[in-house]
Parts: sequence; structure tokens; C-alpha cells
Amino acid sequence: MGPLQGVRVIDMTSVLMGPYATGNILSAMGVAQRYNKVLVHHTFGIPSLAKYDMQFAGWSLGSDPGTTVPNMVFDALAASPRPPKTIAIVTSKFPSVYFMSQGGREVAKKRGLQEVLYLEWDFGNRDFGPIAARVKDAKPDLVWMGDIGLEGNMLLDAMKKIDYSPPLHFHVYPAPGPMTKSADGNLALSLTIFEEHPPFTNNPVAAEFVKLFNDRAAKAGLPDTSVEVQAAASYSAWQILEAGVRGANSFDDKAIAAWLRANRVDTIHGRLRFDGPSNYGDDLMKIKQVQDGHWKVIYPAQFAAPGAKLQMK
Repeated sequence: MGPLQGVRVIDMTSVLMGPYATGNILSAMGVAQRYNKVLVHHTFGIPSLAKYDMQFAGWSLGSDPGTTVPNMVFDALAASPRPPKTIAIVTSKFPSVYFMSQGGREVAKKRGLQEVLYLEWDFGNRDFGPIAARVKDAKPDLVWMGDIGLEGNMLLDAMKKIDYSPPLHFHVYPAPGPMTKSADGNLALSLTIFEEHPPFTNNPVAAEFVKLFNDRAAKAGLPDTSVEVQAAASYSAWQILEAGVRGANSFDDKAIAAWLRANRVDTIHGRLRFDGPSNYGDDLMKIKQVQDGHWKVIYPAQFAAPGAKLQMK
């Protein structure tokens, strides 16, 4: 059964579905609060800014991702044959990416990684040559790229032009399709909550969603037909809204919000709770890597794609 199938929508304002991206969501949150509407949203990257008590996230990165997410990244790399000892952190000033990179910087220091370079760029920058040169000169074991969209691809391309390839490179929010289709993106690391492989697709609802998405994306002629983290978070948002309406047996926003805060919701990327700070629950993020032209989860091991492990150059 698809999201809200069988639920009669009384009018266009009975339920409200939020947007994706931190800035858009924050703006929508203010409107929802003005009209006392439940707002389920997709990918809000700075949970501490979510002050409205009737907002709920489909992006399960926990209430303190600036700490929990970098620790998970470094835990995954610590188990490698050559754990990184030095790190270069280069980041966009895009708010959620910058926030996560600052968290990564602090956690790296606490874990004893030597920071050999730190650089920032303005969102919208397209000249990554000088940054690439500085990274090459710093010779880090790990490059933390606070990128969003195609910024990571542009930085990797700039590195290639000066005959440099980072030993390990982690990307915060890269464009999933372009990163897998670029030879420079091979072995790139990033964050995810869902990828279209087992054990995620062992869930029948998830498997059905993946098949439907793949089919429709192919018919639409999209260059990348894979279900990735954004599509999964967006689908999960609809699952949350459906569960709230059905659980409350009502379109009343306060009743929906109360039910969501008191109950867990099964989604295609895990069982979510909303009883923590800012209505966030557990950090369910995973680490994925581009291998053979596909994103594959490699950490934690119980969520890894069949046979997939961290690969290094």
C-alpha cells in the first residue's frame, strides 16, 4: 500500500508535506508554525534549529549529528588496514554542510587526527584549482570534503588536472549519480540512510519502492535511475505522515503530532522515534563507498552490501 492510499483527504490543507534541504525546510517551518500545522520534512541538516514542536524529520541523522556522524566516519576508517593519521578539511559555507564539517573538525581533533589543512569556500564557487593545489601540498591521509551537489566532482576534477588523487576522500552531501559515473569518484565515501541493495531491500515495501522508482526513472529518461538517500528520505517522510494520520485516526494536527511523539514509525530505512531533542530520535546514518560504479554501504557491517568492505588505494 502506498503512502496515504485509502485515506480520504478532506481538502488541500488537511495535511502538509514539507520540502527538502535545510534552508527551504526552515522557511517552511515558520509558515507551518504560524498556522499550527504538522510539518513532516525530508533532509534538515541542523536539528538544533528545529524549534517547532510539530515538525518531524524523515532524515534520521539524530539530534547531534555534528558529533555522532563524524565519530561514525572515523570509526569506519579506524578499522581499515591503514587508518588515517592526518586530515585535510575543506568545506563549503553552505549552512548544513558547514555545520557538519565543523563537527568533523572538532571530533577529528579529539580523536588525535592531525589537521594539516583547513579551507572554506563560498557556496556557488566553481574555481577549485587553488584548493586542489593546497590539498596536494598538505599530503593528508584523508580529505574531508564538505561538499554539496557537484562541488565534490569539481574538486576531484581540479585535483586530477594537477596529477593528484587523495588516498581517502569523504564527501558530506555529494550528487549521488554524478559521483558514481565519474572515474575520479571511485572509492569516494559518503553518508546514507538507504541504498538499493540488501539488507535494505529485504523489506518488501522498500523492494517495491525501488522497482517502481527504477521503472519510472528509466521511462522518464533520467541519467541515473537508482534510489539513493534523498529519494529514500522523501519516501520515508510520506510513510511518517501516513502513520501519523492513521495512528491518530484524524487529520487534526495536534493529534497527529502527539501520536508521532509517542510512537515509533516503520520506514524503508529503519524504525524511527520522535521523542528526543527537537523531535529527533536515533542517528541511523551509514557509511557508503563508490565501488564498481555503485554506492555500497560498507559500515556498520550489518548494513553492508553483500561482500562489500572498505576499499583503499
